Amino acid sequence: MLITRWTPPSTLSSFPYFFNRFPDSGSERSEDSTLPDFAPVVDIEEKEKAYVVMVELPGVKKDDVKINLKDNVLTISGEKKMVEKIDEKNLHQAERIFGSFRRCFRLPELVDQEKITAEFRDGILNIAIPKAAVTQPKSIEIKVK
Repeated sequence: MLITRWTPPSTLSSFPYFFNRFPDSGSERSEDSTLPDFAPVVDIEEKEKAYVVMVELPGVKKDDVKINLKDNVLTISGEKKMVEKIDEKNLHQAERIFGSFRRCFRLPELVDQEKITAEFRDGILNIAIPKAAVTQPKSIEIKVK
């Protein structure tokens, strides 16, 4: 068995994320817990005509992901299911995380909610959120009589 040195996070800013990913050792989560089992990492990029949200979901099936928009809040939720039963007797190390997840993002006011699209490929969920066309002020010439 290979033993490696564990290096804790270097800054306190990563502490809440690290803490939420790993429950206290030896404690069981209650069935009514509202906390997700893990939070997938997300990149949000602003382009000229749209916002693009990229969510890493390795090992998650497309049918196990739900995307919802309500009150200008985009919610991405789902579940990463364990594919096989693990024989704990022969288990040397377990780092993969399984369970439910949920991420919520408040959208800017000027987005075209009717044209939001999503694509799931190779464990990456890409959500394109088009910006709404902003009415440009027009200059109108008024003739004096």
